[in-house]
Amino acid sequence: MSNELPTVALTRLLQGARYEVMPTPTIADKVREFVPLSTPVTVTAAPGRGLAATLDLATSLADAGYAVVPHLAARMVSGREELADVVARLREHGVTALFVPAGDADPPVGAYHGALDLLRDLDEMGHPFTQVGITGYPESHPTIDDDITVQSMWDKRRYATHIVSNMTFDAENLATWAERVRRRGVGLPLLVGVPGPVERTKLLGMATTIGVGQSLRFLRKQRSVFARIASPGYSTDTFVSRVATLATNEAIGVEGLHVFTFNQVEGVEAWRQRMLEAAVAARSRTR
Repeated sequence: MSNELPTVALTRLLQGARYEVMPTPTIADKVREFVPLSTPVTVTAAPGRGLAATLDLATSLADAGYAVVPHLAARMVSGREELADVVARLREHGVTALFVPAGDADPPVGAYHGALDLLRDLDEMGHPFTQVGITGYPESHPTIDDDITVQSMWDKRRYATHIVSNMTFDAENLATWAERVRRRGVGLPLLVGVPGPVERTKLLGMATTIGVGQSLRFLRKQRSVFARIASPGYSTDTFVSRVATLATNEAIGVEGLHVFTFNQVEGVEAWRQRMLEAAVAARSRTR
C-alpha cells in the first residue's frame, strides 16, 4: 500500500483529469469557454465522421493552447503513407500525445486491422509521440473475450506509455480486472474511464447532432451506458471516490481519470470543481 491517503489521491486524480469530447460543430467553442487550459482534452474518432473531423478539432484545440490527445483509430487509417501524413500534421501543431484504439470501422479502410499494426509502424517512425495510450476493458468488450483483450495489452505494452480503460462503473470489478492485468505482466499506468455526471435527455439530444446514421450507432452502443448512469444506485461522486481509494494501492497502478463528457463540458467541469473543493475541505479537516 502507498502512504497516499484517499483524499490526497482524490485531489490528485481530479486535478489531473482529462476530458473526452466528440468532434461536433459546436464543441470547440464549448471547450474554449468552459474547460481550463490545464485540462487535457481527448478527441474521439468515429467512422461516420472520418478522421478529418478528429484531426481538425484536435489541431484547433492544440493551437488554442490545450494539451490534446487525438484518437487515431487504426481501422480508419488507410496505411503507412496516411499515417505519416497524420503524424506530420499533429507534430506541426505541437501534439505530443496519442490514443490508439482499433476502432469500429468495419471493414477497415486499409491495411490496419488492429491497433498493434499501427503501433508497430509508429515505432518504426521513431516514436513521434511522447505519450501513447492503448485500450483496456474492465467492462468486457462486446465481441472479444477478456483473455484476448488482456493478451492484447501484453502484445502492445512496449509501444505504449499507459492504458485507458473503457467506461466503467464498478470499483470492485475494476480492481479485480486491474490485478489480472498486472498478473499478466502489464505494468503500464492506468487511466480509469469514468462517465461524467451528464443528463440523459441532453445525452440523447447530443446524439442527434452527429448525423442520423451515426446517431443510431451511438444510441445502440451507449444503451447500457444510459441504463447504468440512470440507475438509482449509481453516483459518479461515489464511484470516483472509490477509484481514489484504489489509487492508494500502488499495485493496481491507477494514475488518472479519463472522463467521458458526452460533450457536456460545462456541467462536467462544474462537477469536477465541486468535487475538488470538497476534497480540499476534507483534507483541511484531517490536518
